[in-house]
Amino acid sequence: MISIIVPVYNEVESLPTFFQELLRVLSLHKYHSEVVFIDDGSSDNSLQILKNFEQQNKNVSVFSFRKNQGKAEALTLGFQKSSGDYIVTLDADLQDKPSEIPNLISKLEDNWDHVSGWRKDRKDKKKMVFASRMFNLLAKSFWGTDLHDYNCGLKIYRKDAAKSLRLYGGLHRFIPLLLHEQGFRVTEIPVEHEVRKFGKSKYGFSKIFKDLPDIFTMLFLTRYGKKPLHFFGAVGLSLLAIGGAIFTYLAIIWLVGESIGTRPLLTFSVLLMLGGLQIFFTGFIAELIISLSQREYRSFPLKYSSDK
Repeated sequence: MISIIVPVYNEVESLPTFFQELLRVLSLHKYHSEVVFIDDGSSDNSLQILKNFEQQNKNVSVFSFRKNQGKAEALTLGFQKSSGDYIVTLDADLQDKPSEIPNLISKLEDNWDHVSGWRKDRKDKKKMVFASRMFNLLAKSFWGTDLHDYNCGLKIYRKDAAKSLRLYGGLHRFIPLLLHEQGFRVTEIPVEHEVRKFGKSKYGFSKIFKDLPDIFTMLFLTRYGKKPLHFFGAVGLSLLAIGGAIFTYLAIIWLVGESIGTRPLLTFSVLLMLGGLQIFFTGFIAELIISLSQREYRSFPLKYSSDK
């Protein structure tokens, strides 16, 4: 079975046309499917329209947040509520076309775990395209993954790949990378992208200022998320060493008779050593927290298991 997850936030104008097109594609290819709509606290009439879809079609499920939580949380809930062997995500604004779903399925069946859409000819405003390309270029340079478009809303997953994701904040922008880091096979294919005909985009050019902190968050999580002491320890010990070297120098000149009590360098060295110790023990405490949490819950994406 194929699960279609659709996060919705104030898309009242596009929903009827989108749902009609989605049903046409699913019917044309005779897919055994379910459609899971996640209303992300819409303030317009989107939820009522979704409820009507649910009443008209037994294969439609609707879940609604009480307030806007964000796309990452909406996708995570959709993954939890879906039951298909293949899981497709796409937005309801019709910029990504439901007619691309068969192409995604065909590529996934070529022994991939996740296939992401690549908006090769993107039809957004030039400033948005520029911001997106900068984001993708930075992500590619940091992690070396051969992808052109991390944040396309049109994606397909095998069930175990989708269920392994726990998204929050801006992590939905890094889904291919998160799966790649877990050992899943990830690729992309070009997909058609349309000009937005209904409503307005929920993202502006200011999104780039949110993307940059998210990139550094991901950089830390992927490299030091399971071993934070390697990061904090290196920084802390470096500061401690520099402060200690300065303090040793001051101690030597004090022993030969020079006064150091009023020197700013003395205060600076003490601050460096205290700061280094604090940073080091921050990493140590983080290691303890991770160790305790791993004892309570340990889950790994398995490639094969003989358990019945």
